[in-house]
Amino acid sequence: MARGGYMGGIFGSSPVSPLQAHMTKVYACASELIPLFNAVINEDWGEVELRQQLISNLEQDADVLKKRLRLNLPKGLFMPISRQDLLEVLLMQDRIANQAKDIAGTIVGRRLTLPTVIHEDYIRFVARCVAACKQARKAINELDELVETGFTGQEVRIVTDMVTKLDAIESDTDNLQASIRRKIFEIENDLPPIEVMFLYKIIEGTGEVADRSQGVGGRLMLMLAK
Repeated sequence: MARGGYMGGIFGSSPVSPLQAHMTKVYACASELIPLFNAVINEDWGEVELRQQLISNLEQDADVLKKRLRLNLPKGLFMPISRQDLLEVLLMQDRIANQAKDIAGTIVGRRLTLPTVIHEDYIRFVARCVAACKQARKAINELDELVETGFTGQEVRIVTDMVTKLDAIESDTDNLQASIRRKIFEIENDLPPIEVMFLYKIIEGTGEVADRSQGVGGRLMLMLAK
């Protein structure tokens, strides 16, 4: 479990806690997509803009943590996790926050509305994508135990089960995304073509939150395999 950690130049025994702090901020950022899309459905543009600004601020906070971790990463030979593995996980986490920021920015920039026919499905879809991010954070929060046990024993099974569940959540998002795309396809002739293009872009971008969360789990599994 995450035990916190000082995000300055002092890492203690490993940079795991700062990585976990970054993932916590990334999850906070992605989580705001749920109230943002609820506000889009309600066409409450004041609330949409507020959520977009919050997402932007959280993404910037995550960026600060990312840069600080990179700058203070020990360069010595001895680390419980290889420098490359840690940076790869950090990059995958960073992409989740960037994706959330891009989605929110596109919606506000175009005042993009969602057709009524997909309202219910879309909230389920975005909630499941955020659930994938939450599951990825849960797995990352086990990294310190993995380090302590030398990536062996019961802890490996716990993390493997977490990542298996993450894969299942991502598979759910694929199915939901396919269903939403079918419903848009059925009505796209009734919508302005440019609107349809941006709708598909937002749908794809929302799914990327789950895909990139799965990528975090995938990097963890590669670490376990070494």
